[in-house]
Amino acid sequence: MPLPRLGAFDHDGFAQVREVASTDARITARRWRDFEQRGRITAWDALAACAAEPNPFYESWYLLPALRALASDEDVQMLMLETNGQIAGLLPVRRERDYYGYPLPHLRNWVHPNCFLGLPLVARGFERQFWRALFKYCDANPGTSLFLHLMQVPANGPLHEALVQVLAQDKRPAATVHREERAMLASTASPEEYLEGSLSAKKRKELRRQHRRLSDEGKLTFERLTDYTDIAVWTREFLSLEARGWKGNAGSAMDSDGATSSLFTYAIAGAAARGRLERLSLRLDGKPIAMLANFLTPPGAYAYKTAFDEAYSRFSPGVLLQRENLAMLDRADIEWIDSCAAEDHPMIDHIWRERRTIARHSFGIGGSLRRMLFRAIARRETGQPGGGIL
Repeated sequence: MPLPRLGAFDHDGFAQVREVASTDARITARRWRDFEQRGRITAWDALAACAAEPNPFYESWYLLPALRALASDEDVQMLMLETNGQIAGLLPVRRERDYYGYPLPHLRNWVHPNCFLGLPLVARGFERQFWRALFKYCDANPGTSLFLHLMQVPANGPLHEALVQVLAQDKRPAATVHREERAMLASTASPEEYLEGSLSAKKRKELRRQHRRLSDEGKLTFERLTDYTDIAVWTREFLSLEARGWKGNAGSAMDSDGATSSLFTYAIAGAAARGRLERLSLRLDGKPIAMLANFLTPPGAYAYKTAFDEAYSRFSPGVLLQRENLAMLDRADIEWIDSCAAEDHPMIDHIWRERRTIARHSFGIGGSLRRMLFRAIARRETGQPGGGIL
């Protein structure tokens, strides 16, 4: 039974993909510029629609603007899982000379500071086939790379489970070299119930007081948009708001560099055009004092970027906006939201109670001597004699 043509998937397509998972799946490396073609983008979008796990940062509307802004033509390759002439998996990679300051050449998934997940896009039903094909490709094409390194990948879920199974079957050396817990929202509680469980009565009372006092400053309004309305205006407002704060002072705001400003502008527009964006704004006399962008990737979502006006910090506008963001709990199509925040974030960790484990994994590739060297590197890095994916 042939794989349904990507670009024509419907809900029944998920069952069809599971049925046709086959052993002929293989990975080929392509120039990322090849994926700027309309036909490739259509197939890419169809892959994202039937992915085993969502990753907006590797979807076409985000990854292409990132590559155009941050990568050279030869810097990044796309590893593409093909079966029956169709795309069933996609992972951007780059060959690196240094490994966190050490001269250890390796192959790494392409992750930049504004990419908060490095999980490959894989069609549902092809999870094990993807990992087998990826390792087969790396074994055959190691180049100077001593190992494969994957950053920013969840330590649970269908792809992780398939990875653990494939590693056990192949007896391939592997090591989890870093783990962190970042805040996520995953609850069946109502927004009101969730807030009550997260914040003390005293803190909730203080938020209500801050809301009243902020309302005394002018006309306070809240805005939630999921369409393309005034997207360019909203984007400019966000970039300006973020740049006026501490990120602007530190040079890390999206508008601090032309490349990241371009990435944000095109990604926000692309997400909105595909119905992947939710925009929240808290406005005082029409002026935004807190803004937030969520990427919608059912059954999950990602809290991409947030900013607030520090001139109003005594009113906690960012926290007031997060209180409104809890309305995501009422959406039938969203089961969880990844905060994309650093571990122990001083604000969101006190509101969102659940945690998502994000890991970095390394894998031995190539022949026996290369794998032996990898085992020594992993043992030195982890302090564990056996390594292994946990």
